[in-house]
Amino acid sequence: VQLQASGGGLVQAGGSLRLSCAASGRTFTNYVMAWFRQAPGKEREFVAAISWNYGTAVYADSVKGRSTISRDNAKSTVYLQMSGLKPEDTAVYYCAAKRSWSAVNYIYWGQGTLVTVSS
Repeated sequence: VQLQASGGGLVQAGGSLRLSCAASGRTFTNYVMAWFRQAPGKEREFVAAISWNYGTAVYADSVKGRSTISRDNAKSTVYLQMSGLKPEDTAVYYCAAKRSWSAVNYIYWGQGTLVTVSS
């Protein structure tokens, strides 16, 4: 089972990026997919998550209104479109999956993609 995150890079403040997470090795159609991030010297934090049927998406307050999570089940890919990027958005972004909203733990994790926002 693999989650492969990509799309990170260096962007100026105010810019936009779209992160992608390609899943392979099993069917993730019924899983809740999420993005987390970890900034240097800080703990990993939740960014956004989306249900398997697109019906529910939740966001951290820090990115709400600036980010959109989406998924393409046919492509087994989840996306995070980020705009209005700020230097404090600089972090390694990880995608993750869990079996349901009620599940406590995300059981599958990608390797991370680095987003650097310059001021």
